[in-house]
Amino acid sequence: MNVEQARFNMVEQQIRPWEVLDQRVLDLLFEVRREEFVPQQHRALAFVDMEIPLGHGEVMLAPKLEARMLQELHVMPGDRILEIGTGSGHMTALLARLGYHVFSVEIVPELKAFAERNLAAQNILNVTLELGDGARGWSKHAPYDVIVLTGSTPVLPESLLSELNEGGRLLAVVGDPPVMTAQLVTRVGEGTYNSVGVFETCIAALRNAAQPERFVF
Repeated sequence: MNVEQARFNMVEQQIRPWEVLDQRVLDLLFEVRREEFVPQQHRALAFVDMEIPLGHGEVMLAPKLEARMLQELHVMPGDRILEIGTGSGHMTALLARLGYHVFSVEIVPELKAFAERNLAAQNILNVTLELGDGARGWSKHAPYDVIVLTGSTPVLPESLLSELNEGGRLLAVVGDPPVMTAQLVTRVGEGTYNSVGVFETCIAALRNAAQPERFVF
């Protein structure tokens, strides 16, 4: 396989058509080598338009979804970032290249270790990986300028929103299958938020994601 041609095709045939036009994001996809974050047995699938199994019931998001999330968040060089769900560390690496520091929380010990190896191999040092359940927030390093969830949540917990700085942005895929909406939430003041649905998709929920109250008859 011609890796660089495959990378180019991924950007031009999958990512651009999904309305990802931010040149910073597009350039980054050539700089951060996606294949280095894919499990060895699936490396041939690194540039395919699909979720890649990571083991332990988890997946690496499709390339176009990672790119679109990055574009919507408008990560700036001084941003302190919280990522819920480290996975292979690929999204962590992309965020780290755009922002100041990434605090990434992973619930599966084996995936945290895998991501640590991947990030170290690529000499990405402005990251702190922590083991735990961040589905309802991670107050340890709050407040954050950017928060991103790499799994969906049926409802968006208020506890997560409260960890944003004023002007901070949160991106989460919210809802139940088969149709979910990526919500971009900006904190505009104390207890005041602006929420916009930016695209529709469907991805697996975070473990222990917050659930809506269900009526029982």
